Amino acid sequence: MARVIGIDHGSKRTGLAVTDPLRIIASALDTVSTPEVLNYLKDYLARETVDGFVVGMPMGLNGRPTDATAGVQRFIDTLRGAFPEHWIETVDERFTSRMAEQTVLASGKGRMARRDKGQLDRISATIILQGWMERRTER
Repeated sequence: MARVIGIDHGSKRTGLAVTDPLRIIASALDTVSTPEVLNYLKDYLARETVDGFVVGMPMGLNGRPTDATAGVQRFIDTLRGAFPEHWIETVDERFTSRMAEQTVLASGKGRMARRDKGQLDRISATIILQGWMERRTER
């Protein structure tokens, strides 16, 4: 099996996570400046075999799109054009940022580590990807 990349797209930064080749666990990969994401992914896919992408889709508490949803949809369209041979799935990313903050707090890291927004983006991408894997094994 090939890897899957999880993406927590943001207007400034994008968090990335990746599965192991057997898709047992998701791990934080990197945080990239959003304008550089496609170049980063092209470089990564040149080195690693990847089947597809799981992209977090922002939704409000009521399940409706948010102000950020349109930007993520545009990113998905661009991603699809850049990597037409790879599948793309979206997942509801509600609460992932809060879960990432709780993960950092529970880790016991200092205040400066908790302010590292790039770390939160990577953890959010990992939560998105791990949740996707868990839902696939439940089927």
